[in-house]
Amino acid sequence: MNNTAIAASGLRKAYGDKAVLDGIDLNIGAGTIFSLLGPNGAGKTTTVNVLTTLLKADGGTAHVAGHDITTEPEAVRAAIGVTGQFAAVDELLTGEENLRMMADLHRLKGSDRKRVVDELLERFGLTESARKRSSTYSGGMRRKLDLAMTLVTRPQIVFLDEPTTGLDPRSRRTMWEIVRELTSDGVTIFLTTQYLEEADQLADRIAVLDQGRIVAEGTPEELKRQVPGSHIQLRFTTVDEVDAAARLLPGSIRDDALALRVPGNGGTKSLRLLLDRLAESDMEAEEVSVHTPDLDDVFLSLTGHATTEATAS
Repeated sequence: MNNTAIAASGLRKAYGDKAVLDGIDLNIGAGTIFSLLGPNGAGKTTTVNVLTTLLKADGGTAHVAGHDITTEPEAVRAAIGVTGQFAAVDELLTGEENLRMMADLHRLKGSDRKRVVDELLERFGLTESARKRSSTYSGGMRRKLDLAMTLVTRPQIVFLDEPTTGLDPRSRRTMWEIVRELTSDGVTIFLTTQYLEEADQLADRIAVLDQGRIVAEGTPEELKRQVPGSHIQLRFTTVDEVDAAARLLPGSIRDDALALRVPGNGGTKSLRLLLDRLAESDMEAEEVSVHTPDLDDVFLSLTGHATTEATAS
């Protein structure tokens, strides 16, 4: 399991007669960013709580950082960090004091504590505000401090449960940069989010969770190609060229006077076949672009509703 950070099989969790997790399978590679997408009530936070040992599953198995979540919960907790959608900082303390408190909880002493605190303040751009009460911090600063506190123990795996909820676009993008830096250090990220752009920008792989079940999984591009509507646009320099290409390519549609839309999944194979077909007829497009559905289209197609639509809790 050296190359697998998280492995789960058949995870189940129910409250009364409502199945919140209905047989979840996961296999997440070490050093990658994995995103779990789903609307409110889909089971995202429950999944995180089970994998981080905050909740006991009703069935199935899971290993996190190589440790069984049921029989080795303490080893799991020692290997992970968790940041939720609400920053868990003590607003009566300064940023530096919050980090020192976390270091003390994990029994870091003397020079080790000072080094870790100073490094994290620098890394997250909080050095100038280190001695100000965190109650004076902006939402983005509090979220950065919260994540910095999570990293005091240098976890192998970090669970980010909707970490940018409520942040402005600039703060959200700053968090994205920090997340990318973490994976470059070998940290595995388990990200839950309702922001499709966030998953698209960050995730190596995405799973779509709906009503307690994973309904699709793959890279962002793989998921987009599953949804009808992908096409290749060819732009030519003259109307005659467009007319000739339209006769050569049945099923194509005129986008405008000089552009032609050709159905296709956007993959390299279909693109190469299309270009080869043009070349065989001594034709060449001035511009070629691939258009695929975005993750909004993917989610709507797979679940029948938008990610922000609330479901029964």
